[in-house]
Amino acid sequence: MAAITGLFIAVGAMIGGQQGMVIAFSFALIMNFFSYWFSDKMVLRMYNAQEVDEISAPQFYRMVRELAVRAELPMPRVYLINEAAPNAFATGRNPQHAAVAATTGLLRILSEREIRGVMAHELAHVKHRDILLSTLSATMAGAISALANFAMFFGGRDEHGRPTNPLASIAVAIFAPLAAALIQMAISRAREFEADRGGALISGEPQALALALEKIHHYAKGVPFAAAESHPATAQMMIMNPLSGASLARLFSTHPEVEERVARLMEMARVGHYPI
Repeated sequence: MAAITGLFIAVGAMIGGQQGMVIAFSFALIMNFFSYWFSDKMVLRMYNAQEVDEISAPQFYRMVRELAVRAELPMPRVYLINEAAPNAFATGRNPQHAAVAATTGLLRILSEREIRGVMAHELAHVKHRDILLSTLSATMAGAISALANFAMFFGGRDEHGRPTNPLASIAVAIFAPLAAALIQMAISRAREFEADRGGALISGEPQALALALEKIHHYAKGVPFAAAESHPATAQMMIMNPLSGASLARLFSTHPEVEERVARLMEMARVGHYPI
């Protein structure tokens, strides 16, 4: 967050001056505020998620409730998505307005212990307020892109309205959004690692989460996730990147390498001391 904020200040000073920075940041803030406030409703609707309760999905619902108690969180709303691809996500602007969702494919291929590990991972996202953090990083990245577009079409301006070096403006317009996206993706990867750790602490079974990640990775490669392909911007929310064209360089990935996530969890299991 410090890096992306510093990048915004540097780009803003070079391209738009103080006034341009304020305009770009305000525009990005307004856009992302609506995304943050209504994210749960929008995403759940995109995936046609169906809310369940103790009657319609008793075992799954009770599992989430037990994990929420262990995590000292309010009970989130619980959803199922009728998709064969195994995956899960959490959404909601804060712990009091949180929702967790899993696909029917995930419930089908994982054991009960592994499902607990996955849902504990999602509750860790809620506990860490990662939806807020991702919204902040998206706001900064959006503001940087707005400034870059300004430079591309109008050229840079200092705080007195004087044109800046045109070559510098072009370079910033090209590379600043790329740098912002790289930082944003690095934040997403770091939050996944922390949610893995937090999920292992909540469930008390890091090995179960590690096994779940390996299974999801194995099965997801052969099962398309149509809803995620239609809404690729939501891929970063999932416990595993669901996009079929996700074989990009590590720097451009929203999720860490599965092997590294599993290795960290297995090390937690080996040490054997992970109180909540």
